[in-house]
Amino acid sequence: MPQPFKPRLSLARIAQMNLGFLGLQFSFGLQQSNMGPIYRYLGADEASMPLLWLAGPMTGLIVQPIVGALSDRTTSRLGRRTPYFLVGAVLCSLALFAMPFSPALWVAASLLWILDAANNITMEPYRAYVSDRLAEPQQPTGFLVQSAFTGLAQTLSYLAPTIFVLMGMNPDLVDANGIPHITRLAFVIGAILSISTIVWSVWRVPELPLTPDERAALRARPSGAGATLRELGAALREMPPAMRQLALAMFFQWYGMFCYWQYAVFSLARALHGNGSAEAVRDATLVNGRLGGFYNAVAFVAALALVPLTRRLGAGPVHALCMTASGAAMLALPGIGQEGWAYLPMLGIGLGWASLMGNPYVLLANAIPPERTGVYMGIFNMFIVLPMLFQSVTMPLIYGPLLGGDARHVLMLAGGAMLAAAIATLLVRVPGAAAGAAPLTAG
Repeated sequence: MPQPFKPRLSLARIAQMNLGFLGLQFSFGLQQSNMGPIYRYLGADEASMPLLWLAGPMTGLIVQPIVGALSDRTTSRLGRRTPYFLVGAVLCSLALFAMPFSPALWVAASLLWILDAANNITMEPYRAYVSDRLAEPQQPTGFLVQSAFTGLAQTLSYLAPTIFVLMGMNPDLVDANGIPHITRLAFVIGAILSISTIVWSVWRVPELPLTPDERAALRARPSGAGATLRELGAALREMPPAMRQLALAMFFQWYGMFCYWQYAVFSLARALHGNGSAEAVRDATLVNGRLGGFYNAVAFVAALALVPLTRRLGAGPVHALCMTASGAAMLALPGIGQEGWAYLPMLGIGLGWASLMGNPYVLLANAIPPERTGVYMGIFNMFIVLPMLFQSVTMPLIYGPLLGGDARHVLMLAGGAMLAAAIATLLVRVPGAAAGAAPLTAG
């Protein structure tokens, strides 16, 4: 079947179609910077913390491949992907609004399951939307603009509590459960952004209508839950070799990032204060917000700078270099005892985060058949959630015996994982544009 014509979009239009990632990633940033402290305020201990983060990998493992396959088959008046954007955004907004008002640990954990399920409903159809809407020469720009919005959104979400303090709010003003009021306000803002930015994106840059040939092909495909599951099975069996090769790199990089997000606050509490008391954690949460805001600002700028670099050198070598910088930064951070010096390794983490949210998808988009973009984007997410799931289950077992019950050692383990991801990335062989520079120069 001939590929439909996809009009070339200006950079401004590409930015508008990806604005929904601002709200989506603001939500993820709130989780990364605040869920550990919220769990701690509600009575959780550090060793069991990863088990409370199981919502992300479990819902991603179940929801994203199914939603990806369903979105490939959807022919609604709103489009193939848009219904999933909107449903996910509404659920995400409701969960974000309720989260900081959790009266007990089990409520916060339950809301995180809803929140992550909602984010996963939106995530992979949104990535497939970029492949649907943009011609191949513009796809690297599309994915790296998504990465730029990730950096901007998470900069704002990490910095929000500190901004509120600078505006005069008391960081020690907490509710009966110990959750700071500045945290509550940040989540309310996240709830508003989640729905508003998605609606703006789909209104300003709607999906391309399906061609008659595409509609006929979709009608000819079997429908129903059984057909969806069979499609998933067939896609797994027929997975392109380059996608299989990416699995190892994805395992190491996401294992490392999950370790970092879970334990950065607790590592900083020990590095800056020498203990993990509630007061030290509360202060380290604000410090982590400032550091996280900085590395996400670096990621925002770096994502845009990586566009021409990726065109020239190829996504694989650039990604390996960025993973190396991130790994070295994570190894260095636990030994730094002053906030001012801690901004230096954030340069490496920001560079790695910018590449991680863009370049693997550049590699993937050039390795998969266009008619299966949704299902393969969903399956690709398994390469993200499985290492997170593995980390969540195994970390409580090794935290004490192997890591000495010290969060700083977890960050050093994360650094080693990122270096391993750099090596694994260099082993990936992707045919076509993503493998080298020349085919991308036209974009």
